[in-house]
Amino acid sequence: MKMDLSTTRRGFIKIAALWGGLGTLLGSPKPAAAKEDLPLPKADEPRPGYRVTEQVKRYYETAGL
Repeated sequence: MKMDLSTTRRGFIKIAALWGGLGTLLGSPKPAAAKEDLPLPKADEPRPGYRVTEQVKRYYETAGL
């Protein structure tokens, strides 16, 4: 008796998808824990990074800000 290959292939694909989904769910890492809050800088301390330079002033003048 000859086996119908399409049904066995479909069954294999269904089982492979099921096991792949289970493996993904069970093997996924735990969610990351939140980090501790860092203290906010004091208001009187200058923040590093942004500085009003001549180029910035010129940009503000040309942009109409």
